[in-house]
Amino acid sequence: MTAAVLLAAGCRAPSQPSQETPVIRGITLPSWYRTDYDSPDADRYLRDIHATGARWVTFTPTWYQKHPADSAVGRTEETADDASLRRIVERAHALGLKVMIKPHVDLPGDVDRAEIRPRDRAAWFASYRRLITHYAALAADTGTEMLAVGTELAGVSGDRDAWREVVTAVRERYDGTLTYAANYDEYRHIRFWRDLDLIGIDAYWPLSDRPTDSGDRLRRAWKPIGESLAAYSREQGRRILFTEAGYVSQHGTTTAPYDWTVSTRPGAAEQAAAYRALLDTFTGRPWWAGVCWWMWDDWPDSAETPAHLAYTPHGKPAERVLKEAWAAD
Repeated sequence: MTAAVLLAAGCRAPSQPSQETPVIRGITLPSWYRTDYDSPDADRYLRDIHATGARWVTFTPTWYQKHPADSAVGRTEETADDASLRRIVERAHALGLKVMIKPHVDLPGDVDRAEIRPRDRAAWFASYRRLITHYAALAADTGTEMLAVGTELAGVSGDRDAWREVVTAVRERYDGTLTYAANYDEYRHIRFWRDLDLIGIDAYWPLSDRPTDSGDRLRRAWKPIGESLAAYSREQGRRILFTEAGYVSQHGTTTAPYDWTVSTRPGAAEQAAAYRALLDTFTGRPWWAGVCWWMWDDWPDSAETPAHLAYTPHGKPAERVLKEAWAAD
């Protein structure tokens, strides 16, 4: 099918890899409060991210709903202020970092956003379109290079027609690269990949049934996953970006990468081995668009996990892995 036919059918032409398509080397700097991105620490975080060899940074303004069945989403004091988001995008660009804005919708406490199943789906999607088109306009105004139209919303992401309306509304306001960040157990249920530019996967696959820092074991675990992803990329005609991937520096992180409390025992070597195995496995694959690691340092007084056990690679062997792997531009 030609690009012209694809566009006439309402689909985007495939994002074909080429020698001019660099792999995305990104790190996420999330926000948990309205003024986080105006923190005095923000500039240092951006410089430290750039120093790893990263050339992308992801920002995550978060809206909330109180209950999974609610039919609307809204701002709270934990939602990044628009002005602060604009300023941090400008500062990232000044450092030479490209930007992805990746809005989240969260629930209180530890309730997984995948549990969102609104009573009135039409009302929820109308509310969600207001959220995401707001960030589409902000992304356009700030020259943001990529926008995620959603993140891990497995309870509603199977509604193809509603999401195609979301994507259409976004494209009316923003002409940059679009993706959706599907959880690793969700992406095959997404039926609107061809309306986007990249398949996005939050790549938290368990890699071992017991704690390990064996690179060989971890690379073997990735092999069948990589083969399946390569076939899926061909099927969908889209490259795959790991919109998130990460490991806490805890003993056992490779058994449950999505768990930030897998252990109270430090595991910096296991974290570093997991970083290296992912990069060794996927770097150079033509269907792989890159990775945006979760996450850099947390803001003072907001960390759920002590820094020496947290997802950040900063000051740990995993940071050296990044600097070695990303040394060349």
